[in-house]
Amino acid sequence: MCRNITPLRGLHPPASPEEFTAASLQFVRKVGAFTTIPVGSEAAVERAIAEIAATVSGLLATLPARRVPPAIEPPLRRRKQ
Repeated sequence: MCRNITPLRGLHPPASPEEFTAASLQFVRKVGAFTTIPVGSEAAVERAIAEIAATVSGLLATLPARRVPPAIEPPLRRRKQ
C-alpha cells in the first residue's frame, strides 16, 4: 500500500517506541489522505497513532527473527549519522 513506510522487523538494535510512532504516523497520514493533521482532528489522529504503534509493537514481538535485516534504514536512524 505505502512504499514509504519503513520496515521495522529485524533491526539491530530492535525498533524503538519512537520508530513505531513514526511509522504509525506515516500510515495514518497515508490512509487519511492528508499531509498535515486537520484542525479539530488532532485527538483522533493521536489516538490512532498510539493504537497502531502498540499493535505493531505487539506484532513484532511475536514474529520470529528475520534471517536478513531490512535493506532500508529507518529515517530516525539516518538522522543520527
